[in-house]
Amino acid sequence: MVSIQTNLKRVHERIQRACAACDRDVSTVRLLAVSKTKPWELVRQAIEAGQRDFGENYLQDALLKIAASGEYRPIWHYIGAIQSNKTRDIAERFDWIHTVASEKIARRLNDQRPPDLPRLNALIQVNINDEAGKAGVTESALPTLIERMLPCQRIRLCGLMAIPEQTTDTARQRENFARLADLGRAMATRFGLVEFSELSMGMSDDLEAAIAEGATWVRIGTAIFGVRQ
Repeated sequence: MVSIQTNLKRVHERIQRACAACDRDVSTVRLLAVSKTKPWELVRQAIEAGQRDFGENYLQDALLKIAASGEYRPIWHYIGAIQSNKTRDIAERFDWIHTVASEKIARRLNDQRPPDLPRLNALIQVNINDEAGKAGVTESALPTLIERMLPCQRIRLCGLMAIPEQTTDTARQRENFARLADLGRAMATRFGLVEFSELSMGMSDDLEAAIAEGATWVRIGTAIFGVRQ
């Protein structure tokens, strides 16, 4: 049975090779271990192997792990769909959120972020391929959402996130990721956002293509924790 430590090592080696292939400094790409549905024991093993950042989709499951993490103090990222009745817990318990897609949710997160905590690091989720039923703001609606979020003083607007269409075509993968990267640069310039440089994109099957197009966070679950049950 392969260990979590071994899996993490292999993922870091993939990231290093991908960075070398496109002449990027490996320190500019961070690994987000997607621990959704996985038990605390596996998260603990990953922490003890040196992993710091963890992504969770399901709030109730995540809150149990956050409570268990105690002195380990990992960095928690919320990467799931956000419902209005969940914003308080997300604002109070998480360090990052990757899935802001509406003004209403952004304002609730801002208003509910405790003043004694640092600003909530936020990424806007973009439906980059305009897929029906997929979460995220459209490209055309993105500028308006950014404009409406600018007054939110308890949120640090950091960049964009996307889950592009599923494809094994590397050229198509890179095209989708390049679109998100171009969009992020355009919005940073348009609104003068000096911190708007984060790109959360790429998963176990396409992290190399994402890194080649500028990903700063790759969200890896299966390659670390195995297939979800």
